[in-house]
Amino acid sequence: MALLIRRWLPAATATALVFGAATPVASAAVEAAANADAPFVVEDGAYPDSAEILAATGATLIAGDGDIYYTSCSGPYQIMVWARNLKTSESRICFKARNTGYLSVNIPRAYRIETVDRDINASVSIAGTTKELAVPKDTAKGFGEADPVDPKQAVLLEMRVTGSSGPFGAGQPVLDKQLFGAKLDIGGGTRSCSAVLVDPYWVASAKSCFADKPAESNTVAAGPPKEKTRVVVGKSIMISSGGHASDITQLVPHPDRDLVMARLDKPAPAAFTPVALATTAPTAGQALDVVGFGRTVDGWGSIGRHSSTFSVGTTTADGFDLAAKTPADATVCKGDAGAPALRTVNGKTELVGLVSRAFQGNCLGAPATETRTGAYGTRVDNLHDWVQRVRALSPGWKTQALMQSGSSLYQGVRVNDGSWTGFNDVQATAAAGSIGGIRNSAAVGMNGDTHVLAVSNSGGLFHTIRKEDGTWAKFGDVFGVAGTLGNLTSVTAMNIGWDLHVVAVADGKALHTVRDKDGQWTPFRDITTGKVPNVTAAATAVVRGELQVTTVSGGKAYHTIRQGNGNWLGWGDVAGAAGSTGPITSISTVGAGDETHVVIATDNGTRQYHAVRNFNGSWTPLTQLKDILGTVTAKSVATANIAGEVQVAVTTADGKFLHTTRHTDRTWDPTTTVPTQGLPNAPGHLALTGTWNG
Repeated sequence: MALLIRRWLPAATATALVFGAATPVASAAVEAAANADAPFVVEDGAYPDSAEILAATGATLIAGDGDIYYTSCSGPYQIMVWARNLKTSESRICFKARNTGYLSVNIPRAYRIETVDRDINASVSIAGTTKELAVPKDTAKGFGEADPVDPKQAVLLEMRVTGSSGPFGAGQPVLDKQLFGAKLDIGGGTRSCSAVLVDPYWVASAKSCFADKPAESNTVAAGPPKEKTRVVVGKSIMISSGGHASDITQLVPHPDRDLVMARLDKPAPAAFTPVALATTAPTAGQALDVVGFGRTVDGWGSIGRHSSTFSVGTTTADGFDLAAKTPADATVCKGDAGAPALRTVNGKTELVGLVSRAFQGNCLGAPATETRTGAYGTRVDNLHDWVQRVRALSPGWKTQALMQSGSSLYQGVRVNDGSWTGFNDVQATAAAGSIGGIRNSAAVGMNGDTHVLAVSNSGGLFHTIRKEDGTWAKFGDVFGVAGTLGNLTSVTAMNIGWDLHVVAVADGKALHTVRDKDGQWTPFRDITTGKVPNVTAAATAVVRGELQVTTVSGGKAYHTIRQGNGNWLGWGDVAGAAGSTGPITSISTVGAGDETHVVIATDNGTRQYHAVRNFNGSWTPLTQLKDILGTVTAKSVATANIAGEVQVAVTTADGKFLHTTRHTDRTWDPTTTVPTQGLPNAPGHLALTGTWNG
């Protein structure tokens, strides 16, 4: 944050602290945060002490980015302006300027600009017409009344520094272990805020930074920012070299808190490690290090990042009060909005919250009568799943998991780093609408969207789509468009191009339908035609544009192919080609390259096997997965092709959700146990698919 007296990082380190309770302290329910109504601390560029400068010089300094600032002409300067109406000696006013910067001014009857080691672009209004004036470094240029051909009165409106080789130049790289710190430039310097890297593609900051008028409304629309926004990650001093710069392409505001996630168009390199989110609440008296790019008592702009230690006051469900450990030493100021509040436990730094508001006592530009120095932070420790779901919008492949639990269906996403979101109720939280209890599902990733088929407890079949942006369409009744089936028990699906191929198991048969790109469905067609009786389960895969269907009948697996011209081949006995097993209780298939991967659970789930069908029709032997999955009893098995590799997931009788990946070199990742946050009961039937975010 912008603090009165700060320590340059990395000299400042957080102190090892004791974790607080996982929920807000008991007093949070009855005690309001004292600083929750303090002003937002967005840097709006308003020039500090402009009234005093106007009285002393006759020039109005309106707003800037802090990198061009008023100074005495008797000392070093980079810009000198002459104007007829100035009250200063020789009608001059001077400014210091860093290597870049802008300043909006109103200097009537200006007629000359001189530069020292700076290239300047100036906007001037001459007889009501605004013109751009370029003044190369170490030169002077007359305009307005100084024009020998057409002298007219002029008003200087704006100055921008476009390049420099002087003492405020690039500097040296700053060594910094906390490379997750970031600064936002909004609207070409008209606003700035602090931020923190929480994912290679995402920084978290204050939503108020992007509001039209934060003091009146903190509403921010999701999508691209209204004004061009630039973020720099991993610099302690903005004028130093190094760091990672990127444009912001997408905003995801939190609906209830002063929090926004902002997506980078270029991900931060691996050296810039995102900060981890805390999972326990801040507690009264706890010390947090607050780190930001805001103003200080006597500076703003590219002065660099600062850190001071604050003490937590009242904590509520949404935020917490902050007070400087030594109030005379630190104040949260403009530009600190979005600054991270950090604690370190066992040598690891974690993000507890983000600065939102402060009274700004003693800050540069604050009223002299303001003595309060308290601040308010937005909690993020209890928003882990919300942050994870925003991270899941990052470009790249994602694993979508649809999990039956209790009486509903829940959706979770595997993020790029292998972590998972929690699970949201598709009928309630995801707002796809209620179809009653759900016992079975299928999922298909198509062009960034996830198509979901759900079998209701009443035997209905319904379809919905989760869009790439995370929103859901309402469930639609498949029976109403493809024909009604009796005794529906399960469903499986796969896509070929834009066509969604669905195979339903009903009345002991496997029946096939297609939903085309326009949303039109073909009537269900029996594909077993008595040749594979008493079907209890089915699985689908696509290889080289052909639909492969595997059914379970009498505890054994049978396989067929629908060719590209719509013809179906005969059924083959998988056991005869890949080896016999005990009775199959769960099956999943997926295509990867030219291979069809089959994963089954047998003997009431106590054994799990894997086999591969090659494109020439040969099979590898069914091989037990005990060395991969361990000794488990599987309730449901699922597979998905993610970036050409086969992911395998299993739900178990003891309530676990296991996940692993088989790579193209035939090696397997260690199996991990995935957290099932959000599930009301033990996980049941599982469906997996891969989606691509652009």
